[in-house]
Amino acid sequence: MSEAQEPPYRPLGKVRTAVEPVGAPLAPKRLALVTGGHRRLGGVIAGALARAGHSLAIHGSHDTRLDSHLALTFEEEATEWEGFVVDFADPEGAEELVARVAERFGRPPDILVNSAAIFGQDRMETVSADDLMRHYAVNCAAPAMLTKAFATIPAGVGDRCIINILDQRIDHPHADQLAYTLSKVALAGLTRTAAHSLAPRVRVNAVAPGLTIATADYDPAQMERLADLMPLERLPQADQIAQAVLYLTEATATTGQTLYVDGGAHLKSYDRDFVHLCR
Repeated sequence: MSEAQEPPYRPLGKVRTAVEPVGAPLAPKRLALVTGGHRRLGGVIAGALARAGHSLAIHGSHDTRLDSHLALTFEEEATEWEGFVVDFADPEGAEELVARVAERFGRPPDILVNSAAIFGQDRMETVSADDLMRHYAVNCAAPAMLTKAFATIPAGVGDRCIINILDQRIDHPHADQLAYTLSKVALAGLTRTAAHSLAPRVRVNAVAPGLTIATADYDPAQMERLADLMPLERLPQADQIAQAVLYLTEATATTGQTLYVDGGAHLKSYDRDFVHLCR
């Protein structure tokens, strides 16, 4: 791209054109690619990585407009970042994303957080083949292709890791959101499989959140009652999930693990999805 041309996307922070290769086990400024990293939980994770001093490649399926708190964090931290739009409905685009990030930053990412996901309200009696395939494409096939690209792109000798965002329900699945649940169970399988096959070059772990950032489907009183259903009688906060992700980025002796940040929800079986309980 010539200097006279306007870039298709203007980041808040400038990206360095020349970056020294990572040579230490944990270089102070690592590059993290966060899918779905512009909003909601992905945005909280991206903000925590920015405050830890990392550069950020932010993916969005249709846009990369930042949540206001994330934009403020990037500005306060003078974070080097860039946005990348890829629709994971076509998982092949996910495989190309890692190369695009490496080209833009001048080096491949050191950290990959697979946070992007879709979910619906289907059940066994209503789910369609299209529901199953759409959820699998975004929630498992795209992370699998990203993992492949992340592991095979030429990289330095520093610590490199992948963190997949799962869901506490994988331990006790219920009948609601069937396509979503099956795709997250598959992603948990990818976590274990990739941890084994990619060691020692790449560490692969996961974080399994519980109910965290409520949608408009919940009301405050319901959230309080749901908190009382948890073994710890509290719901996790988004920043606690982000802290678990940060821990795994630095846990150089850890791979193949899933950290549940859910108030203990994975220890119990619930008949329905939380949105249907305590109304």
